[in-house]
Amino acid sequence: MIEVSNVTKRFGPTVAVRNVSFSVPRGEVLGLLGPNGAGKTTTMRILTCYMPADEGTARVAGFDVHADPLEVRKRIGYLPENAPLYKEMYALSFLDFLSRVRGIPQSRRKAQIDRVIQTCGLEGVLHKRIGEMSKGYQQRVGLAQTLIHEPEVLILDEPTTGLDPNQIKEIRMLIQEIGREKTIILSTHILPEVQATCNRVLIMRNAELVADGSPQELSRRAAGNELVAVEARGSEDEIRQGLAAVPGVKAVTLVHTEGPFSRFELMTADGKAAAEAVFDAAVRSGWTLRELKAEAVSLEQVFYELTIGEKEDQ
Repeated sequence: MIEVSNVTKRFGPTVAVRNVSFSVPRGEVLGLLGPNGAGKTTTMRILTCYMPADEGTARVAGFDVHADPLEVRKRIGYLPENAPLYKEMYALSFLDFLSRVRGIPQSRRKAQIDRVIQTCGLEGVLHKRIGEMSKGYQQRVGLAQTLIHEPEVLILDEPTTGLDPNQIKEIRMLIQEIGREKTIILSTHILPEVQATCNRVLIMRNAELVADGSPQELSRRAAGNELVAVEARGSEDEIRQGLAAVPGVKAVTLVHTEGPFSRFELMTADGKAAAEAVFDAAVRSGWTLRELKAEAVSLEQVFYELTIGEKEDQ
């Protein structure tokens, strides 16, 4: 559904996107991650024909965003970070207005509006001014306007910004439901949201693409690292030094201390092998183990390593 090939975008001397390439098949929910200024929003704006690329090509549903922008826009539903809503309008009037703007024939208009109302759970606020709604319902109206013309592709830029935890959960479930039928690109800073909703993740740093894979794949292959959680009783400094000396351990981090027990996280090359070596070290040193567990590297840790950790190492 989406093909991006060697796309570059500059703003004067600043390179916002540099030689980015990726593809998104039909029915995939893709998470686009990166720190502020990494190039995520610029990439989305190129795909939605909001701005042209300086180099490279991008195609949506087979249409080039530069040569056929109207055909691309017909097939895309775009929700920018700040939803474009007329807040003095009532929700039902707004959706009717958008259906006319999108050129939906009158014979299909009511059915289309009813469909997005049901999908986005707007039945109880149809005759309420948008500006009087909660932020969560305003985001629901924003999603409804992206769906009104039955697009094949949804591009959502920070769709849960400013929402409380309950509203975030509601919008996340809504995106999951929509993702069963649509191709979605989702940009967000909330990493659990990506793990819960996305089949695949792209991570950008300094205008470039630095990782591509499912959350599970990225966790497994993130610099070849795995985590081991250790909770032991003994001298904190002695345990830290002993853990650092275990073969295969790359880094030791103190998580917290609870009474005589200290909890550490170990970054290792092989979690299972390191866990066995930690057990042997505990027996030799006389530590009392309360927990010893090999864990997968979280997406948050992958994100840190790829966007901040490497920079700090340099």
